[in-house]
Parts: sequence; structure tokens; C-alpha cells
Amino acid sequence: MRILLTNDDGINAPGLYVLEKIAAQLSDDIWICAPSEEQSGAGHSLTLTRPVRMREHAPKRFSVTGTPTDSVTMGIKKALPGPPDLILSGVNRGANLGDDVTYSGTVSAAMEGALAGIRSIALSQVYSGEGHGNNVSFSAAEEWGAKVLKPLLDAPFAPRTLINVNFPPVAAADVKGIRVVRQGFHDYARGSVVEGMDPRGFPYFWFGLHGIEHTLGHNTDLEAIAEGYISVTPLQLDLTHDASMAQIASRYTA
Repeated sequence: MRILLTNDDGINAPGLYVLEKIAAQLSDDIWICAPSEEQSGAGHSLTLTRPVRMREHAPKRFSVTGTPTDSVTMGIKKALPGPPDLILSGVNRGANLGDDVTYSGTVSAAMEGALAGIRSIALSQVYSGEGHGNNVSFSAAEEWGAKVLKPLLDAPFAPRTLINVNFPPVAAADVKGIRVVRQGFHDYARGSVVEGMDPRGFPYFWFGLHGIEHTLGHNTDLEAIAEGYISVTPLQLDLTHDASMAQIASRYTA
């Protein structure tokens, strides 16, 4: 089984080394094509206004001066000798829960793989609080990663679907299990913007990483993580809201 690894935290991210350890339990044919620098929040974006460059660091290990989507495209079309059987994206440093998946470069890399017809899975390690830097613990992901992935290797994936996996911010021994759950939704009206002043006297702004209020459902990824479970969520790329089709169409009938 040929596996392509990518992420949005960059080619030197600690989570990518964790993902290599996980993938090594599944196959010995592992390829890496990841952004040369961190691309968190890049979403499903492509680089269209400047050239993309690819660098080979070692056999089967490449970086791309672009987004996670660029990395998957370059991996499939330029770096690998043939299409991979599986694409794994991550392990992201931080959660990709609820509607965060629309911003996530990690999830978007898996989306690109799904569009190419390749079985694709995104993995993220949730952590609590702020200011951890590279000291985020990936113990839950490292210990449980292969256990989560193995049942999915021969599971049927519907066309244009992917799997989003999040590991809770607890020690591996404290993980309560695995739940297959729906995508939750945050309350972004209560998010934060952190304001500061640069040395020249001009204001600047950071989007805060403070806890964003959310409503816990009874069967969502948000609730699963909050209760110490690994969340496994199937996502689809068809965003059409079928229930609204007839009502909207009626607005245009004579």
C-alpha cells in the first residue's frame, strides 16, 4: 500500500514525524509531500499568483512552497511514481472540529485527495490552553493513530468523501475510546480578536485562540472530544442543501 503523507504545519512539524510513525505501522511504502512552511488556516486554497517550487529533502520526502492543496497535487502528479492508495494529512497541532474544517488546511488536503478519488483521512491532536508552542503532546495520536486507521483501510468510502479524526487532549492511557460522530458547530459570535500596538505606534490584530463557546450536541465531534473520546467524522464535499432546492426553484417560476 502506497501512502502519501502531508499536513498544514509544514515539512518540519512534530506532528508530521508522529504521522510517519503511525503510517509505518500500516505500510513500508511511505511518501511525504508537505508545505515548506506552516499553512494553518489556508483552507482549500491553491497558489495561482506565483510559481510553486518543490524540493526533495531525501528519498520519498518533498516540500512544496505552497498550500496543503498544492502539496497533494504536486505529490500525486510530480513526486510519486503513481497514485497513492491512501492519503493521510496531519497530525495537526490543534483541533479541527466543528465548522473549523472549512478553514483547516489539514482537512482541505484530505479534501483534495478525495476529489482525486483517493481514500483520504485527516488527523488532528487537540490541546488545551494557549502558548504551548512545539510542546504540544501527541501521545494520544501516536498511541491510538494506527488503531483508528486500520478499520478504515478496507471500509467503503462513498465518492467525494473523507474522514476527519481528532484525538482528545489527554494522555494516551486516558483516552476513553473511539466515537463515530457528526460535525458540530461553534458559536463564532463569541470568538475573540486580540489587539496590540507595534513599535511604530500602529495597531495590529491577531485572531485569538481563546476558547470559543459552542453548543454541545449529543452526537458531535465537539462533545466526543470534551468527554475524552477520539472523534471520527465522515465528511462529504457536496455542499448542496437538497431540502432548499424546491423552495429556491419556486422563486424563479412564472
